[in-house]
Amino acid sequence: MIARKYFLVLMLGSTCWLVSCVNPQQVEFLEREQRRQRGDVTTLQADVDSVRTTLADTRANIQQMQRDLNAIKERIDETRVQVGRQLGQTNRDGDQRVKNLETRLAKLEEDAKAQGEVVKSREDELKQLRESMQASQAAQAAAQAAQQTNADGAAEIALGESEIIRRDYEAAWRNFEKKDYKVAIARFREFVKKNPKSRLASNAQYWIGESHFSLKEFDRAIVEFDEVRRKYPQSDKVPVALLRQGVAFTELGEKLNARLVLQELVEKYPQSAEATRAKQRLKTLESS
Repeated sequence: MIARKYFLVLMLGSTCWLVSCVNPQQVEFLEREQRRQRGDVTTLQADVDSVRTTLADTRANIQQMQRDLNAIKERIDETRVQVGRQLGQTNRDGDQRVKNLETRLAKLEEDAKAQGEVVKSREDELKQLRESMQASQAAQAAAQAAQQTNADGAAEIALGESEIIRRDYEAAWRNFEKKDYKVAIARFREFVKKNPKSRLASNAQYWIGESHFSLKEFDRAIVEFDEVRRKYPQSDKVPVALLRQGVAFTELGEKLNARLVLQELVEKYPQSAEATRAKQRLKTLESS
């Protein structure tokens, strides 16, 4: 369009030059042609202005589109960040739920083991009670066979003491069995005080510790379990008392003391069932 404009200007100049060389008719024709060309120039100028305006509008639209595109990109980036955070939170929540379930499962397994130990201890006590009853029956038979009155009286006294001891122990045990641990502690403690030489004294001392453990009084449980080891070193309750003492230390977060107690159990009673469980607990403590 610009080249055409310059061409028209050149034509106008040429026309002016020719005016001086032509006649009046030609001059009139040239003037008309000049007016037409001027009209064409005006039209061309309007077209140029229109194109410039359209180009400016197009540039403005492009710029607006670019701004809109940038805004959309920013929203996409924000959405990605938010989604990433939400996914991260979801993963963390999922991990926490898994950990909670694992902790709950470990607790259930521990409770099951504890109940197994309680059952085993109860079976041992029943065995001792049966032996005590058999001894009492034997003593009763001997008393009935005896011919001397004094000997009969002495046997009856011995039998009466055995029955009293058995009844006192079973009364304390029933409180523990009903989970009335505070009363059980008092009953077992009274039993130990009254019958320090009884074969059931070490059992009673152990159940004092187990009652404190059930009440989550782990400090007291540790002390009472240690009394089994200290006062009754020959009792078959010593291995299980050491095992439960190690568990109590673990509950308090005292892993070093727990390891020491469990290692003592493994070293002193390597053939016991409690030693096997102690080894498993030591592996767990080492990995934690």
